[in-house]
Amino acid sequence: MNRSQTMNKRQTAKTITIIGAGMMGSALAFPARENGNIVRIVGTHLDREIIENCRESNRHPKFNKAFPEGITFYQIEELKEALSGTDFIIGGVSSFGVEWFGEEILPQIDAHIPVLSVTKGLMNTEDGSLLTYLDVWEEMLAKKGKNLCLNAIGGPCTSYELAAHDQTEVTFCGKNMEVLQMMKQAMATDYYHISLSTDVVGVESAVALKNGYALGIALTIGLNQKAFGIDSELHFNSQAAVFGQSVREMSKLLALQGAGALDNIVLGAGDLYVTVYGGRTRLVGILLGRGLNIREAKEELNGVTLESLVVAERVAKAIKVKARNGLIDINEFPLLMHIDEIITQEKPVAIPWEKFTFEK
Repeated sequence: MNRSQTMNKRQTAKTITIIGAGMMGSALAFPARENGNIVRIVGTHLDREIIENCRESNRHPKFNKAFPEGITFYQIEELKEALSGTDFIIGGVSSFGVEWFGEEILPQIDAHIPVLSVTKGLMNTEDGSLLTYLDVWEEMLAKKGKNLCLNAIGGPCTSYELAAHDQTEVTFCGKNMEVLQMMKQAMATDYYHISLSTDVVGVESAVALKNGYALGIALTIGLNQKAFGIDSELHFNSQAAVFGQSVREMSKLLALQGAGALDNIVLGAGDLYVTVYGGRTRLVGILLGRGLNIREAKEELNGVTLESLVVAERVAKAIKVKARNGLIDINEFPLLMHIDEIITQEKPVAIPWEKFTFEK
C-alpha cells in the first residue's frame, strides 16, 4: 500500500466491533486493524477464556500469530462500552448461536449501525422454504418493532489462512450498496479481496449449501482408504466425480431459491473446494467412508456437533417437503438424499454413482 493509500485509509478509518471471539470473527480483526481502524473484539458468554487469553498475550489461542497491536478485548458484560461509537459490527457467532445473537445482541444495536455477519447456514420451514440467517434475524427483529441493516460475508475463506494473510476472495452481500462499499473500504487489503452483491439469498444460499456436499466428497477419501489402506495414494477421480455432482445439485438448489446463477455457483463451488480440504467436515466424511456410522464418527470426534451436518439435514428436509408437494423431482438430488440417509438414519456409505449419469 503506497503512502496516499495509507493516508486515505486513516482518513476513512472506522470503529469496528466484532461480537464473538471464534476463529472467523477473530481472523477478520487482522485486515480490519491493519487498515488503521479501531477494532474491538467482544467475546460471547462461551468465550471468556479466549478473551482472557487475548488480553494477556494479544493472541487467539487457536492462531499461530499475534493480533496486530491496538485491538481491545471485552467480555460480554462490557458490550455496551464496546458498542459506543461503533461504525459497524461484525457478527462472529457460529450457526448454533443464531437464535442467541438475534434475541440477545441485535436488539441492543442502534438502528443506524449496520451488521456484517460471518455465520453460514440456512433454516428450513414447514412449507419447504429455506431462509438465510439474515431473513431469520429480520423476522426476529420485526417482532420487536426494530429494523437493522443486516449484511453477510460469503466465500471460500478459512480463518487461520486469513490470519496468515493467504490471498482470499470473498463477497459481502446486503441490500444497501453504499453500506457494502463502506465496509469494503474499511476491510479490503492486498490479501483480502472483496466483491459486493445485493443478491443476499444467492450468496448466503451458495455458501451454506456446500456444507453437506463437502461431506459427500470426503466420503470418497474414506472409501479409498478402506479399500487400499489409510496410507495409500489419494484417488482424485472419485473426488472429482462427487464434486461435479455436488455443483450440479447446488445449481438446482440455487435456482429453487430464486438466486442469480453464475456468480453464486462459482462462489459456492469455491467454498466447497476449500471446505473439502480441511476441518471437521472432512474428518467426519473420511470416518464415514472408512465404515463408521454417523454416531460412531461423532464419538470418534469427541461428540462434537458439526454445523455442516445440521445445514445438510435442514436442506434435505426442505427438499423432501417440496417433493411431496409436487414442486420438484427428488431424483434430481441423489447425492443430497444419500447424505441425508447417512446423517439421519445411520445408513452405511453407498454412493449412488450411476444416478449421477445423464443422457441429453
